[in-house]
Amino acid sequence: MRALEGAGTRTGRAAITDGKGGFILDRVSVRAPIGDEVRVALGAAGVCHTDYASLSWDGPLVAGHEGAGWVEAVGPDVHDLDLGTPVLLNWAIPCGQCKQCETGHANICERSHGIDPENLGSSRAGQDHTMWQGQSIERAFNLGTFAEFTLVRRSAVTPLLPEIPLEQACILGCGVMTGVGSVLNIAQPQPGDSLAIVGCGGVGLSVVQGARLAGVSKIIAIDLRQDSLDRAKHMGATDLILVSPSDTSHDQLTAQIKALTAGRGVDFAFEATGVAALAFLPLRLVRNGGMAVQVSGAHGPVEVPMPWFWWDKRYVTPLYGGCEPDRDFPRLMRWAVEGALDLPSMISKTYRLETLDAAIDDMLAGRTAKGVVIFENGRSYV
Repeated sequence: MRALEGAGTRTGRAAITDGKGGFILDRVSVRAPIGDEVRVALGAAGVCHTDYASLSWDGPLVAGHEGAGWVEAVGPDVHDLDLGTPVLLNWAIPCGQCKQCETGHANICERSHGIDPENLGSSRAGQDHTMWQGQSIERAFNLGTFAEFTLVRRSAVTPLLPEIPLEQACILGCGVMTGVGSVLNIAQPQPGDSLAIVGCGGVGLSVVQGARLAGVSKIIAIDLRQDSLDRAKHMGATDLILVSPSDTSHDQLTAQIKALTAGRGVDFAFEATGVAALAFLPLRLVRNGGMAVQVSGAHGPVEVPMPWFWWDKRYVTPLYGGCEPDRDFPRLMRWAVEGALDLPSMISKTYRLETLDAAIDDMLAGRTAKGVVIFENGRSYV
């Protein structure tokens, strides 16, 4: 069945940031799609540390950036989506025409990053796509997935394999893509290589899974919490290091890594804690000529001794795991269906939108790897 064109405005609940570290739940209006826009009824949304950070961004904003749902309506320029098609949302939203997209770097699409808007336009939905209290309101990452409805460009959605439940599929849209993609697309380790990951939350566990998929022989998981390390072992980590809080210099950790790698350090080291002071720690863990990868998006000023970069070490900060939606999401879905990518074990707990504050608290306290908000009425809208 073709998705409904020219549908009227939809009204639903959403989490709206206050710019001061908090949010409220209120109703917003989402207009009918025009052009290449797609309106999606959300079924599930992942909870990420970036969502917590967004509560303090200039706002108000509709929060959330990991989500999956069903096509509820489309604009007249969308011809390949049917009503009720389950879809995954992604925040790369590539234009397919800029220099970055044409050279295989859709994750840093120039349209999405506001470069040359006069010629490239915008990756957000058109004017007044969402209204709150009579005023237009923007959406985090042009998605705003903590809401019953969202309105996005066609390039922000990928049809899902029907075998994957939406509460599992939604986490593919950021955390899993970032972790697995940073391994397979950016680092590109080979079978027999060694890899260490600092921080075993949602992104860190995805790094572990990416390393396992790549055939890495030694996968060293590093964390302050034993339960996080236990999850990493379940995902494929071969060695676990429970960091001592007293090892503030990280000398003990560095020695442990070298002891596991014949004194040289690992081939690849990843940081996924979000703690700015740890952003450059991977440089101490990699061998000469190795690659240090910061995937957490850590912010803030950091001092780092330049000798850490010596001896041909490389330090990279990939965005979104080098995501090419048309390439990456179909294979992530296929691996999930085949069982090679373990999504169910990533999800510690599910919540309702009314308990989003509890989901954030659990995440910040380390009680969950990934929390997911379920929209129980989403399917009924299509």
